[in-house]
Amino acid sequence: MKKIFILCASIAVLAGAYSCTKLDVPVESQYVKSNFPVTDADYNALIGTIYSNLSSQFAVPYWRMQELSTDEAILPARDGNFDDGGQYRQLHYHTWTFDHPNVTAIWQWGFGGINTCNRIISVINAGPSSDAKKAASIAEVKAMRALYNYFMMDLYGNIPLITEFPVTTQPATQSRAKAFQYIESELLSVVQQLPEKTNNSTLNTLYYGRPTKGMVFALLAKMYLNAQVYTGAAKYTEAVAMADSVIKNKNYSLDAKFRDVFLPNNGPQINETIFAIPYDQQIPGNQFTRFGFFYYLVNAYGFNVGLSIAMSTTPEFYNRFNLTGDARTRTWLAGPQFAPDGNGGFTSQPVYYPGTTTQIVIEPKLTLVPGKPMDLGNTIASQSEGVRSMKYYPDPTIIQATRLNGNDVPVFRLADVIMMKAEAILRGAAATSVNGELQTPDVLVNKIRARAGAPAVAGIDLQGLLDERAREFSWEAWRRNDLIRFGQYEVEYPLPNDVLTMNKDVNRRLFPIPAQEIKLNPNLVQNPGY
Repeated sequence: MKKIFILCASIAVLAGAYSCTKLDVPVESQYVKSNFPVTDADYNALIGTIYSNLSSQFAVPYWRMQELSTDEAILPARDGNFDDGGQYRQLHYHTWTFDHPNVTAIWQWGFGGINTCNRIISVINAGPSSDAKKAASIAEVKAMRALYNYFMMDLYGNIPLITEFPVTTQPATQSRAKAFQYIESELLSVVQQLPEKTNNSTLNTLYYGRPTKGMVFALLAKMYLNAQVYTGAAKYTEAVAMADSVIKNKNYSLDAKFRDVFLPNNGPQINETIFAIPYDQQIPGNQFTRFGFFYYLVNAYGFNVGLSIAMSTTPEFYNRFNLTGDARTRTWLAGPQFAPDGNGGFTSQPVYYPGTTTQIVIEPKLTLVPGKPMDLGNTIASQSEGVRSMKYYPDPTIIQATRLNGNDVPVFRLADVIMMKAEAILRGAAATSVNGELQTPDVLVNKIRARAGAPAVAGIDLQGLLDERAREFSWEAWRRNDLIRFGQYEVEYPLPNDVLTMNKDVNRRLFPIPAQEIKLNPNLVQNPGY
């Protein structure tokens, strides 16, 4: 998706992300008490800072914490290349420490976003604009603050809850259950003040990438589905209610083609998108093609830039893509490679390794070099091991200077809401009717299967639903969340010649509070096990 207005505005006021413990941060917004926002353009520019911060880290370090710590994605070394100090294998084996670069970066990103939200609320509250305009703007900012807090609660568990700007006292760690309650109350307090998806394409474009009623309902459904993990108390009936609040809006619908949701030109025209992060060639953050594509295929796909050859998925995860006719299987590069047809499919023309007449073949296996930690070696054969993802279809306009994708990244979409409802019912909630249809787990899952062209299910169980979530939401940053909820985050899939083993301590379901944050703020209490 190319620049929409909110991100154009955000570039003008881009501010740095700050840790919640850095209390002497100067105000860098162009709007202060001597220059209040008045017009819609003023407010959009002010609030845009929240979104520029969100896009800056979501699709790389945040995504890596949620995916490289699972079976869904792996970034092995290749004769020492791409090892980067062992940070990727530490995620794979759950051996990260409290100074892991992603652990530190995402803490500062998340609380930097929260700090920005608090600053903007203080500016809006001090402004002369109408009460209605203030209320609508503050509702938008609070919804985004709740989303940032949710990301932090999901990753770190026990977190500080910060609502003031500037911060005058060192914030203390609050329990995960208290954080859950706070986020829930914030979302419920603003939902009715937010816009909703309509059949008006102009309005839908205006609010694309910004919180809506649907975004709040989807986030609450996600929280309630995971409430047993977050608080110790199940809320599956509440999860169904929130899912129904989205599903009953007929302006949301599954798009006819699964592929279309993730194309470089995706955007507000995608019917099932509830909340997405917009990207283009100038907005840093989306680098899926750079890290996850297969280098030797770049010419066949019409671009020639320097790409990594490293990131793939595990054989065990890819084995789930075994359904006849399933369009989602074609989002992976596996087996003999053929030239693309330009429509998400393939021609019968083989693609050869450069300078040869040998067809490129990508093997699902990952065979490690004996004695080396998570290293495949760097021969042509070893480079061709590991199924690659092209779910975020390669952007034909990718350029060497940035190597960035133009694909927007969905955070919440209707398919997820449908699957969350099915799971909540399987876990004990009652099936409900929406728009005249009794929606049982089979009915709900078969909506997803039908769109993908996969066979219908009959009598789906929880494990089958987890496998279906793997097929539908691969590389969308939900795998860690799913595996923890299903009690499978510690399941290990040893690789041939592996010299390392997974740390199966369940405390690793939370990441540690970064060491430097505790040093700066002694009121923060480290998570158990670190």
